Amino acid sequence: MSDRIEKSVELKAPVARVWRALTDHVEFGTWFGVKLEGPFVPGQTARGRITHPGYDHLTMEVVVQKMEPERYFSFTWHPYAIEPDKDYSGEPSTLVEFRLQKTAAGTLLQACESGFDKLPPERRDLAFRMNEGGWTAQMENIAKHVDHAA
Repeated sequence: MSDRIEKSVELKAPVARVWRALTDHVEFGTWFGVKLEGPFVPGQTARGRITHPGYDHLTMEVVVQKMEPERYFSFTWHPYAIEPDKDYSGEPSTLVEFRLQKTAAGTLLQACESGFDKLPPERRDLAFRMNEGGWTAQMENIAKHVDHAA
């Protein structure tokens, strides 16, 4: 089993536009499906209510790691933490990284989530499988978002 999920998409939008869609907490929430309570700040936790149907009883919580304007944005989280009464705080988290690169047509966005091998064995396979599909959908979501909200 792989320890990482890697996805990429070429977006027909300038790097600055994609950066804003990734790092402005309101815009991020629009395409990602979460209503975040506040901005992304390195070293701080951002949390909010998931708005995706079927998961809207859950809270998403990420710890922002790094923000290098228009180049790199990363956070850690507990992947596929969907049991509302379970405390995931004792589990290792995975690292989600977004890299942006200017291209002739716009921006190459690369997303990578790594660290699945550190998860408890009983959660590892399901978390990996669900997030693999989730990142495929999220790359489509951000592409639609920057295309329509330019």
